[in-house]
Amino acid sequence: CSGGGDKTVRLWNGATGTSSKIMRGHGGLVYAVVLNAVASRVYSASNDKSIREWDAMSGMCLRTLQGDTDKVWSVCLSANGKRLYSGSMDNTVGVWDLKEGSLVRQMEGHTNS
Repeated sequence: CSGGGDKTVRLWNGATGTSSKIMRGHGGLVYAVVLNAVASRVYSASNDKSIREWDAMSGMCLRTLQGDTDKVWSVCLSANGKRLYSGSMDNTVGVWDLKEGSLVRQMEGHTNS
């Protein structure tokens, strides 16, 4: 999967090299994406200050996670897939509970991120 300046998230067919799904909904560039293949979910980070959760099979946006005050640069999943971590230009790392869809902690420490 990938994200781009066209504000979309794309899933790709590795065998054919073609895009198999195009997901639209972000209001800005998509900086990062992460796939949870077990749950068939894709998470995307954007300069619209949001993270979106997508159904990888249908391409539908399931929800928007909001809580960052600036562009969201990165996302990664915990090993068990229950938490999502986001890196934001507001110099914080967000910890998200994916079952509840809520921001449970914002950690500060970076500067000029």
